[in-house]
Formats: sequence, C-alpha cells, structure tokens
Amino acid sequence: MEAKINKDIYDIAIIGAGAAGMMAALRGVLNNDRIILFGGNSKDKKRSRAQWVSKVENIPGFTIYKKGVIDPNKETLKFIEDSPFSENLNFLKGAGVEEILKRNGYFSLTTDSGDSYDAKYVVLATGVMDVQPEIEGSIKTIFPYANVQSVDYCIRCDGHHVLGKETAVIGHTEDAAWVAILLHERYSPPNMTILTDGKNPEYSEKVKKLLKHYHIDVITSGLDGVKGDKSKGNLEGFYFCNGSYLPVDFAFISQGMLVYNKLALSLGTDTDERGFVKTNNKGESSINDLYVAGDLRANTKKQIYTAWDTAVDALDDINGKIRNRKREEVLKTI
Repeated sequence: MEAKINKDIYDIAIIGAGAAGMMAALRGVLNNDRIILFGGNSKDKKRSRAQWVSKVENIPGFTIYKKGVIDPNKETLKFIEDSPFSENLNFLKGAGVEEILKRNGYFSLTTDSGDSYDAKYVVLATGVMDVQPEIEGSIKTIFPYANVQSVDYCIRCDGHHVLGKETAVIGHTEDAAWVAILLHERYSPPNMTILTDGKNPEYSEKVKKLLKHYHIDVITSGLDGVKGDKSKGNLEGFYFCNGSYLPVDFAFISQGMLVYNKLALSLGTDTDERGFVKTNNKGESSINDLYVAGDLRANTKKQIYTAWDTAVDALDDINGKIRNRKREEVLKTI
C-alpha cells in the first residue's frame, strides 16, 4: 500500500492513547482544537502500562473496570464520537509514530506504515514500562501473576495488597530495599524478603540497619522458577538456582523503568538522569511547542490522576497559544 502524505495541518498531534494521551485528546477536543491522536501499533500497546494494568484501586470509580485504564478510555472515545465535537478528533487506532521532524513552524510526523501528518503542536504521552525480571530465561514467566494482585509494581496503587501476606520484593538496588522497608512499616506483613536475583545488593549503612531491625531477609541467589496457579494468577512461591524455595503470597517488582523517550530525544529535548523529559510547569519541553504529558514527564508521580493533570495543563496552554495567535490577527484588522 502506498504511503499517504496528508497536506492538512492539525492543531495538535497526540502520541499515545493511555491515561495521559486520552485525557489530552478529550481536553483538546472540548477546547475546540483539531486533534490527531496516534493510538500506537500492536507492539506499542504490548509495551504500554495502559494495556498492562488490569485494575485500579486508588481512584474512585475505577474498581468497576476489568481493564483499569483501557475501559474508561473506550468510554471516552465513545463520548467524543457522540458529542458535537466529534469532527475535531482523528483517531488513528493502530498507528505508531516512527519519526518527528520540526520544520517551517510545524511538526511532521511519520507513522510506522510511512504515512505522514503535520501538526502545529505535539504532545508526547508515550509513557514508561516497568522492567520485568527474567526467570527461566524469559520475562514471560512472571506474566500470569503480574498486575492481578499477586505480583505488582506500584506501592502507591497496590501496596495495600501485602496486608497479612508473605511478601517478597524483587530487585537489588537501594530503591528496592526502600520499597521493602516502606511496605513493612505500613502493613507489617508476616514476612518480608528481598530477592536480588543473583545480583549484589547495593545498600547504604542506613538501609542495612533498617533491614536488620525489621528482620527483612535478603536472598541473593538467582531466581530459577515460579510456583503458582497460572490460570488464576495465584502466586505460591519462588525457586532459586541454589535449589532452595521460598513460599510467597505476593511480590513487588522494583527493578526500574523503561522510559519511552525515543521521539523526544530525536528532537533534542532535555532529559534528566533517568531519561524523563524535562518541561516547564505547563508541560512544554525545551523544544518550543513540543509538550509532554503523563509518566514520560520528569518530576511527576507516575499515577493516572497525575497523567490527567499534566495532560490538561498542556492542552490548555496550547489552546491559549492558539487563541492568542488568532487574537493578534483579529487585532490587526480592527
């Protein structure tokens, strides 16, 4: 199929259709701006948190959804489709953006199929993904238990699940140790164990003292298998390379994040030491008219409600710029 070159210039292009991207689309459409929303291809979706999270318990109302992020997003698209503003949105459901170039005062975006679209402003909402442990040579081993209240990643969203459960934290860094300490202090699970998966632990003296005081054990042997009911996602424990076994009801994974900043870096945006994109308080990056919303943005909580807030800030700021430019043109004629 021949690639399409679209000569129309949209007001705003939004890349990513998770919590931040969908809120950005909703706010932009209701601001009466013309939006093109790139939903990402199948590969993008498999790597996104929106597809990964099955339930959200720290936001009122979200506990009713089987897919905690995706289901409300579908309802939002239906709302836009049925609204008087429906023509403001062009949703490219299966399209991922491979390249962004800025030229002649606007952005040119090329999809993975080679199609080209132009926009005056861009909002990056490509997000992050949690690093998964490799067990039995694959990250897929942990998948049946992940984000179904057996293995989780966010202490703010899911820390309460450890109450009354034998708990493990997978990770070797100081951050992983602090996760174990925080969970112990808040919920006092019967046992708390850190699994470094064959890596040497990296702890300060302060952390070592707290781990000892709280009787938090550290197992440094590599992980060699998972025991549990895959069909139901019920975790029972972990096997280790040294032949030992640890019964566990619940596990947290704390191995860092994959930051999807490729497009931002291609334009030369400023990032922090972890790869998150630096912005001003409205979400505009060091590249004029390029905004960031959601988890990709530096110095924010990686939460749905934070993603919504950053998206609204960005879209309202862009709308203000659009209106100011139109206003200046009007003032020249009167």
